[in-house]
Amino acid sequence: MSVNIPGMEDSECIMLFGYNPSASHPIVSRRVVKAKEKGAKIIVCDPRIIETARIADMHLRIKNGCNVAFLNAFANSIVSHGLHDKAFIDAHTNGFDEWWETIKKYTPESVEHITGVPAAEIHKAAEIYATAKSAVLGWGMGVAQQKQNVQTVHTLAAIACIAHQIGKPNSGLAPVRGQNNVQGSCDMGMLPNLYPGYQNVTNPAMRKKFSKAWGVPEEKLSDHDGYKLTDVGHLAEEGKVHAFYNFGEDPLQTEPDSIELEEQLRKLDLFICQDIFMTQTTLIADVIFPGTSWGEHDGVFSASDRTFQRFMAAVPPKGECWHDWQVFAELSTRMGYPMHYNDTREIWNEIRETCPDFYGATYDKMAGVGHAQWPIRTINHPGTPVLFLGGQFNQPDGRAKLMAHDWEHPTELPDEEYPLILCTVREVGHYSCRSMTGNCRALSLLAEEPGEIHMHPDDAKARGIGDGELVWAHSRRGRSMTRAVHDERINKGTVYMTYQWWIGKCNNLTIHAVDERSHTPEDKFSACQVDAIEDQVWAEQKLEEMYDDLKKRLADATAAQDIDPAAEPEPEFQSKVWEKDPEPSYTNA
Repeated sequence: MSVNIPGMEDSECIMLFGYNPSASHPIVSRRVVKAKEKGAKIIVCDPRIIETARIADMHLRIKNGCNVAFLNAFANSIVSHGLHDKAFIDAHTNGFDEWWETIKKYTPESVEHITGVPAAEIHKAAEIYATAKSAVLGWGMGVAQQKQNVQTVHTLAAIACIAHQIGKPNSGLAPVRGQNNVQGSCDMGMLPNLYPGYQNVTNPAMRKKFSKAWGVPEEKLSDHDGYKLTDVGHLAEEGKVHAFYNFGEDPLQTEPDSIELEEQLRKLDLFICQDIFMTQTTLIADVIFPGTSWGEHDGVFSASDRTFQRFMAAVPPKGECWHDWQVFAELSTRMGYPMHYNDTREIWNEIRETCPDFYGATYDKMAGVGHAQWPIRTINHPGTPVLFLGGQFNQPDGRAKLMAHDWEHPTELPDEEYPLILCTVREVGHYSCRSMTGNCRALSLLAEEPGEIHMHPDDAKARGIGDGELVWAHSRRGRSMTRAVHDERINKGTVYMTYQWWIGKCNNLTIHAVDERSHTPEDKFSACQVDAIEDQVWAEQKLEEMYDDLKKRLADATAAQDIDPAAEPEPEFQSKVWEKDPEPSYTNA
């Protein structure tokens, strides 16, 4: 994120593309509301009438799967009407002529059938954005979880550059993160091609530096990119990956085509999970390490806008739980590489010493309610709320590279058998895979299994589905039971499911198709169908049985922690294999 979240409220224009902040990031949503109160123009590009659309100056109801075509048309309008900043383009970017060769083909008029947005509306929105003294372009999973997600981000960045809505205060790009502490994980090198601090593993100088810092031979450090999470299932099936250490994730809930994924993960020789609650994924693990929650340990969080914040433990760990860093250090030591730290401050100082962009973010600076925003390269540096000021970009020549791409249709299009588009979304009441919020009694009273599938009333009526009735949602991958909600704020032909429900699991339906560069799954577009269940009394009873069965399995597996290993033989826990059975006992189990 090139801007900082607090500064968004002082921008003259905020354009949200494929992003519903009121459901996924309420704090950001509040900044958008404050910007509106201060007179900012709000533009929303989304198929649904989301909450922010209600206060927007313009709501462009784009069709699902049209991102690159729409943005190309948006950029085309800016240039065609002479709203681009030629001086900024000449001084601070490369590749405009080549970029324009692609963009000039996408007039708003020529792509109306793809975008579903009248050309006049695109022209008007482009003018508002390009002529504002400051503007923020924000996006979420509506961009990131698409077939062309990297190409879409390239186009968004190019739009900010040609309009000179980047490199100045209260202007820039605001991509928000979709999962808990994704920003922090990336900052700390949890990407398969980077060391901590975004230092490339293929760079010999970086390998040499980390070899010295960690006291290991340089040849022991990988010189090539590793695998991504979405690759693991297929690689296990192909026999290329034999062990998987799963830390704080529930991929059987969050990853696409979860039925096939479980079958693939069961083929691993060793499957380790480290978590704070039992999940559907830990049920099939060979080893489970009990970690500590945010309230039980010290550490540093990274916000989406690159802000580091320190947090302290409120209570000591329970039972046999260890701090995550203690588990890693002990495991490393037993495997032959001694790793000893006294506390998290020592770990953080090592990170600072090896990551130049983080060096000035000391524990002292983050004490109390303090914070540090990287890049922060010296102890006395105040931090960097806005990136690329003055048009200085992080390229060797300091200039941004403009990149354009042609639009491609989504991987799986609706057809006669599966005529509906399935799009996965978020809700404010539960978070992520629900392993934490699902164990909160108060939140469960607000929203409970099997979750909901939002349908346009016309689509529901055509299928004889009443509002609030239980239904079967199914695709070529599998099916789930969920509860239908008639929703006039969504577009016809598309249904929306939140992905945190265990019984109403949308990822039983989603397709495993990924962006070729990022390998992010195409969660926002799969073909599906929804069928009515005639006997609603049976359906309600079946739902209760499925949910009780799942909770019992989780509780039975968790009970192992109460057994004294010295006094009792090791219990054998067996979990049912998920199959594509036409009559599942629960969510295709």
